[in-house]
Amino acid sequence: MNVLGLEIPDAVIDTTVLVLILLGALLCLSAAVGLLRFRAVPSRLHAATKPQVLGLLLICLAVALSQRSVGGILLGLALVAPIVLMQFATAPLSAHIVGRQAYRNGTEEQRTLVIDELAQSKQTPPAAG
Repeated sequence: MNVLGLEIPDAVIDTTVLVLILLGALLCLSAAVGLLRFRAVPSRLHAATKPQVLGLLLICLAVALSQRSVGGILLGLALVAPIVLMQFATAPLSAHIVGRQAYRNGTEEQRTLVIDELAQSKQTPPAAG
């Protein structure tokens, strides 16, 4: 691959792609293990969102980088960008909804909360469904 007049050997690109995929897979695995092993809802939500999103980002970056040419890498980045942006948008949103529902159901231990901003919203408002 030729970038700005510099020739990057294929072995360097292959190694970089391998390391990125390996790190991404390890982060996704740690997210899965955290979901199974953690007890509290906030800990599970943290495990489900933070490492999983970063792992997906690293894997998508590796997919784009594996195209080897500058045009291919840019095309690969353009193709994986919507996937990454959708994950960035939906992971925190779904974690918020799951956390709020756990609070309303009483699944979350109230004594572990430092600040209880939802104290008045324990009941579903009328006509909310």
